Amino acid sequence: MSILVLADLHEGQLAGATAYVIAAAQQIGGDIDVLVAGEGVQAAAEAAAKLDGVSKVRVADNVVYAHQLAEPMGALLVELADGYTHVLASASTTGKNVLPRLAALKDVSQLSDVLAVDSADTFKRPIYAGNAIATVKSNDVLKVITVRTTGFDAVGDGGSATIEAVDTVVDNAQSSFVKQELAESDRPELGGAKVVISGGRGMGNGDNFKLLDGIADKLGAAIGASRAAVDAGFVPNDMQVGQTGKIVAPDLYIAVGISGAIQHLAGMKDSKVIVAINKDDEAPIFQVADYGLVGDLFEFLPEIESKI
Repeated sequence: MSILVLADLHEGQLAGATAYVIAAAQQIGGDIDVLVAGEGVQAAAEAAAKLDGVSKVRVADNVVYAHQLAEPMGALLVELADGYTHVLASASTTGKNVLPRLAALKDVSQLSDVLAVDSADTFKRPIYAGNAIATVKSNDVLKVITVRTTGFDAVGDGGSATIEAVDTVVDNAQSSFVKQELAESDRPELGGAKVVISGGRGMGNGDNFKLLDGIADKLGAAIGASRAAVDAGFVPNDMQVGQTGKIVAPDLYIAVGISGAIQHLAGMKDSKVIVAINKDDEAPIFQVADYGLVGDLFEFLPEIESKI
């Protein structure tokens, strides 16, 4: 068996999600190649070559792949996929955008959000907002898989894979990059943070989210939000944690003023330690919390901050 992993890139650098996808690939078994596609991505390729378990890094460095648009990336993968039994990517924006196109063009089924590997053709994935785990088997010659990174432990740095250039340059007349607006923050990226503190509708308004800043700074935490808080306009949607937001599994998750709707729990219930602060002692969040604090968050937050 041979596996191709599509590397995740962030501003041209190798993203941490790639190490988790390689861990999933190792459980499948076989030779693992990593595809690094973009523009000016030599540093990312060198970083990928150092990851444990990687046999070869294939580098497609061309302006057509600069923003990893689905159309050129899908066409590139179609050209490369015939030599592989599995193609994997993280269940990130890029993975969810690109791999379905590959699956459609190769006329195979896609397996999405895989969080465990039973064998080379049998996998586990969540359904019903994470309330059930389905075991699915694929008989397709090519398995196209997006990986939920929270289900695996990242591989380390200790490899020395070879790096080779991919000369394939595809045409793309279907889409073009217009612009991007990036949120800048000194805090850790939400999807990879070891500590996350999130606010919900109970925060009352966007200004009250500042109450989380002091605690986040002291703990080195990322700040998230529930969909209710995002829909209410308290914070931007890139902070959303949940089934339709970001899936997180930090060492510590602090839920403040979040009732615990099923969609939110689907995005954070794999956290190692969950702390909930809510004035409603019957809020569903307490069913998954390791520690619960019932009371007024506006009284508790300043006190917690002062004692950390």
